[in-house]
Amino acid sequence: MRDTIQFLKGGKVVELEDVGPTETLLDYLRLRRRETGTKEGCGEGDCGACTVALGRLIDGKLTYQPINACIQLLGMVDGAELVTVEDLFQDGRLHPVQKAMVELHGSQCGFCTPGFIMSLFTLYHAEGASKSRKTVTEWLAGNLCRCTGYRPIVDAALEACFDAADDTFSWRANETKEKLQVLADSRDVFIGDSNRFFSSPATLDGLAALYGQHPDATLVAGATDVGLWITKQMRDLPKMIWLGRIEGLDRVEVSPSGVLIGASATFEATEEAMTDIASDLGELWKRIGSKQVRASGTVGGNVANGSPIGDSPPALIALGATLELQSADGSRALPIEDFFIDYGKQDRQPGEFVTGLFVPRLSANHAFRCYKISKRFDQDISSVMAAFRFTIEEGTVLAARIAYGGMAATPKRAKGAEAALSGALLDDPATWGAAMQALLSDFTPLTDMRASAEYRMETARALLAKALMEVSGTAPEDLRVLARREAHHDHAA
Repeated sequence: MRDTIQFLKGGKVVELEDVGPTETLLDYLRLRRRETGTKEGCGEGDCGACTVALGRLIDGKLTYQPINACIQLLGMVDGAELVTVEDLFQDGRLHPVQKAMVELHGSQCGFCTPGFIMSLFTLYHAEGASKSRKTVTEWLAGNLCRCTGYRPIVDAALEACFDAADDTFSWRANETKEKLQVLADSRDVFIGDSNRFFSSPATLDGLAALYGQHPDATLVAGATDVGLWITKQMRDLPKMIWLGRIEGLDRVEVSPSGVLIGASATFEATEEAMTDIASDLGELWKRIGSKQVRASGTVGGNVANGSPIGDSPPALIALGATLELQSADGSRALPIEDFFIDYGKQDRQPGEFVTGLFVPRLSANHAFRCYKISKRFDQDISSVMAAFRFTIEEGTVLAARIAYGGMAATPKRAKGAEAALSGALLDDPATWGAAMQALLSDFTPLTDMRASAEYRMETARALLAKALMEVSGTAPEDLRVLARREAHHDHAA
């Protein structure tokens, strides 16, 4: 067992033994290291002012990803290379991204600038990124500039980020890989005592044993949700278990029957596999948070925390996904919709944790659609999330799986509408009416700051009609493409 965390910064190994369970990476940088280039803005992973880069070995390649330091726990940088804006200025020279930002006037008041630079640093080191305005705006969707300085920032990105990387980090990449390989040991990390600790087991058996002893501990994977419990709810979480070092828990295994996703696999790591199952899933995955959030946030965490407005559960329910759980006493599997019991309550016993989920592929007679409705296109919480899987034979709906988020205390199937849709004809919209009416009995939505109950119900019914129209071929297909283009255009404007 190891009682320290260790990571690289500036090419050197940093080892820390005084790591609190809720200490954030942002606080460590600003308060302990006095590196104040990383700014504190929203404190919830929305504005990007605190963006730093973490370098890790992914499939043997050194990969830099943007991370929101405000909601990243300090202990979670174990085994990584930490890069902040202070690290970019080397030997009296600006980094190419910094130089382009200066020359093209990408900084105005300057508060957001370090975060933009660090996001662009990760784009600078991204392999295979296509040079386009769309690529840049999607990459920067998690960085806000209140001076409305996006145009010169995008120009700077187009100028600097799409040639082969030629900076200090690329020059010493092989050395960095070797150092990261040395840091990647298989020892459990435990810092603290039985009453207050940060821990990171290296194996599932180690996690089961520790969590069995401390079922009151908080399990954290990406901290995109738990981080807000700390920064916004000001909760004291004295026992923290990070899942990021458990061997195999980040697996993404693709097979002819479906995709097996480990509990610590991120949205970014699973995007390609989800897109392969259904193009609508790929579109949904791109709209979950920002680049920073998708690089940290996990599909397993999105399910395990049981939010009624989580984006992935309705889609996974409609697809018939299965959840895997484990404890010191053994393991079990259950349909994902059965995991959600009530608001804030899941079918999880003390000491039991989610290890992964299996998403089956669509059959030849399946049609799948999913839609996220939110006030902003990028990085916003759903007002209504809807997903539909229809089983169709010769123009007749034989069966349907329909799931919504934001309509009840949990992600929930619309079983009345499913039953009413059985036997409906795709070429006869009059046969869809019973399902539309059944939705009124399936849900009693609430009114909150995101939407009124009336809006949610009308939207839920409209989305069912939209899905049926698209599947039947009576909805112009270019309308969906146009809507996406307009949304991207509005964001980039």
